[in-house]
Amino acid sequence: MSKINITVEQLNSMKAFDIAKSEIVRDKFITIYDTLWGAGTGEPAYERESIYFNKILREKPELQKCTPFSLFTAFIDIAVCGLTLEQGTRALCYLIKRNTNIGTRERAVWEVRARLEISAYGELVLRERAGQIRHADNPVLVYSGDEFSFSDRNGQKVVDYTCHLPHNGQRIIACYLRITRADGSIDYSVMTEEDWVRLAQYSARQSSKNIANELYGVDANGVVNIDPGFLMAKCVKHAFKTYPKVRIGRGSVLQSQQVEEKEIEINNDLYGVDGVDPETGEVIEPAVMPRAASFGPPANDISAGVTVETDDDDAF
Repeated sequence: MSKINITVEQLNSMKAFDIAKSEIVRDKFITIYDTLWGAGTGEPAYERESIYFNKILREKPELQKCTPFSLFTAFIDIAVCGLTLEQGTRALCYLIKRNTNIGTRERAVWEVRARLEISAYGELVLRERAGQIRHADNPVLVYSGDEFSFSDRNGQKVVDYTCHLPHNGQRIIACYLRITRADGSIDYSVMTEEDWVRLAQYSARQSSKNIANELYGVDANGVVNIDPGFLMAKCVKHAFKTYPKVRIGRGSVLQSQQVEEKEIEINNDLYGVDGVDPETGEVIEPAVMPRAASFGPPANDISAGVTVETDDDDAF
């Protein structure tokens, strides 16, 4: 992989909308994408994702307040993960912001950072691509009038399900996902009403107002009427907690926070940003960074005219 480096100072001089349009960021994105996902695939991916990236920044002005370095890392992680920011009912990933304390507990200093959050459906794509699974069916919602049982027979999970239509007015009592593993065996992920009631209670405890995420549908009597699409995404997300690691970028996050360590290592050589601690990924203040540690081109080689990375259960 060729060395295409950019300094933190260069990034900090850019406005949010300039980052994806920068020539050096463009070259970095295309190089990474071609290396990881096949020669010739990077340029069309860049043209597509840079449009989506800036469209999201326009639609969510709060993201424009994120640090340039975090916006750069989130954008590059699209290439690292090989996903798309195209939005829809089953989006693969999102741009989100997080307030990060860069000070101490006693003297908090808050910084707004962007990150790429990979949805449950994006995780499915990553696991299929990594060869962990062959296929996963669409999640199935089970209603109170259906016949449903879930058992474990000699280590083999078994689901018996019969759908009885219509479902009008019936409440959802379970959701399951059928997964075909790489060896052809079948696995199931099952969520029951007890699971999402527990998650709704956890969501409320994490809220400053002691109110659960509205998608859990908790009514005035405390009854949980979970949103169907939200539940389906939850079922996919919780299916892979015991599966092996998958590779994601440094500025990306999965529910399991797993990083694939095989093939190309996800480190700052990949991102090519000078002024970043190679172990932690934290920005080093320019004043304490020795010039000899800079691996990018000298500052006078890049004129102003040159354009050239907590477990939140409610994330999905």
